[in-house]
Amino acid sequence: MRVFFFSTCLGGVAYADTCVNAIKLLQKEGCEVVFKKDQTCCAQPSYNSGYYDESRKVALHNIRLFQGEEPIIVPSGSCAGMMREDYLELFEGRSELAEVKQFCQRIYDLGEYLHKVLGVKYEDKGNPVKVTWHSNCHALRTSKVVDSAKALINSLQNVELVELEREEECCGFGGSFSVKEPEVSYAMVSQKIEDILSRNVEYVISADAGCLLNISGALKKQNAPIKPIHLYDFLAQRIGLGA
Repeated sequence: MRVFFFSTCLGGVAYADTCVNAIKLLQKEGCEVVFKKDQTCCAQPSYNSGYYDESRKVALHNIRLFQGEEPIIVPSGSCAGMMREDYLELFEGRSELAEVKQFCQRIYDLGEYLHKVLGVKYEDKGNPVKVTWHSNCHALRTSKVVDSAKALINSLQNVELVELEREEECCGFGGSFSVKEPEVSYAMVSQKIEDILSRNVEYVISADAGCLLNISGALKKQNAPIKPIHLYDFLAQRIGLGA
């Protein structure tokens, strides 16, 4: 099967290795992965800041870049939610809506695609380990793909997933929110870390690069022993595809 891969901004800037592992996970299942070099932001930061005209220009660039019928795989529930759900609201009542709808129907979060479309079965090659999971807000409430991520983790026989008490609370990143309101953001991520530390685990896993940047920075600042890791790095590591 031929698929397109949308790497996301943070994937390109800070999580390039994660994108490589995500592509390896798709290739392992026999997918031919196509990477469009002119792809850009999904437009979520500008959309959330109220710059709707500018966001439409960015969205239309991506829509017309990824023409075809192939699935478009996104390694972020946040960006997938923007491209699959928020694009529809952004173009509601506009002449491009039919084109946008066709595009939105082709968007899949990677975890969702691995779990629900490809039905992957992984052989866990790692040692026994306890982990916890942070749900990105947009993945939880917009793209609604958290169940697939957890199912992939729970399928690994040597991995024990310990749920957070306050899993559905925001980590305080929120894109530009963490820049505009740094004190509030740090208070929120500190509460998240308190919850993570109380679980007595080795790793905190998320499928969102922004949340991981925020949580990992705060963990380092607080000298906390928990290791933050992206879901697709963790999966690749457990099945012998990644370091």
